[in-house]
Amino acid sequence: MKITKITCVFFSATGLTEKTADAFLSALPLPAEKIDITPFSARGFARTFGPDELAVWAAPVYGGRIPAAAKERFLQLQGTQTPAVLLAVFGNRDYDDALLEMCDLALAGGLVPAACAAPVAEHSIMHSVAAGRPDAADREKLAAFAQAVWRKLENAADISSLSLPSVKGRRPYMAYPNIPFKPAASAACIQCGKCARECPVNAIPADAPEQTDKTRCISCMRCISVCPAGARGLNKIALALAEKVFAFKHGARKEPEFFI
Repeated sequence: MKITKITCVFFSATGLTEKTADAFLSALPLPAEKIDITPFSARGFARTFGPDELAVWAAPVYGGRIPAAAKERFLQLQGTQTPAVLLAVFGNRDYDDALLEMCDLALAGGLVPAACAAPVAEHSIMHSVAAGRPDAADREKLAAFAQAVWRKLENAADISSLSLPSVKGRRPYMAYPNIPFKPAASAACIQCGKCARECPVNAIPADAPEQTDKTRCISCMRCISVCPAGARGLNKIALALAEKVFAFKHGARKEPEFFI
C-alpha cells in the first residue's frame, strides 16, 4: 500500500493524549495533519478519509471506556477503506474495553484498523500515578511501534490484505463510571471565561465561569489545566485520600501494549 497522507484526530483534555500521539507520529516518515476534537465546538466536525490516507485516532481512557464526547465526535468521521491506527491512552490502571470500542467505531465508519496501542500516560487526576509519562522509554516504544506499523502498510498489497489486530475487551462494553471528582472554582477566579470556552462538554456557563454543571462534567480536568489563574481545582482532602488508595492499588509501573 502507498500512503500519501497522515491525519491524526485526537481528544486530549489535558494534553497528555496529544503528547502521546505526537511520540507515535514523530517516528512516521510523513508529516501528519492534526485535528483536535476536544473542544465543545468540535462536536459537529465531520471528515472523510481517503484510501491512500492513514488515519490515527487517539483518545484517553476514562474508567475503561473512551469519553462519550470523544465517541460522539469519532462517529462523525468516515473512511473509504482507510487504514487506521487507534491509540487508547490510559493512566496506569487499565484500558478495559476502550480499544475494542475504538475498533468498533472505526469499522462502523469505513476505516480498517491496521494496528492499535494502549500507551500509558500520567493519570489526569491522581498525578502521582505514572507521573511524567509518557517518558523516554515510552517514546522509544511508540517510535518502534510506528516503524512496525509503517512496514506492515508498505508490505500490504491492498487494504483487503491487512490483518486486523486482536484486542481485549467485551461487548456490551462496561458502563460509564461515575467519577466523583468535579472541579470547582475558588475565589481566585478572574472571570476570564477560558475554562468555559475550553470545556469539551459545555459544563461551565460562559456568563458564570465560577460555576460547574456537575451533571455535564466528565471529570476530564481540562478546566484545571487551562485556567490562567490556577483558580479551578478539586477538594484537596478528598483527592489526597483517594490518591493514596489508588496509588496503592495501581501505582506499580505498567507498560504500553501494542497490537499489529
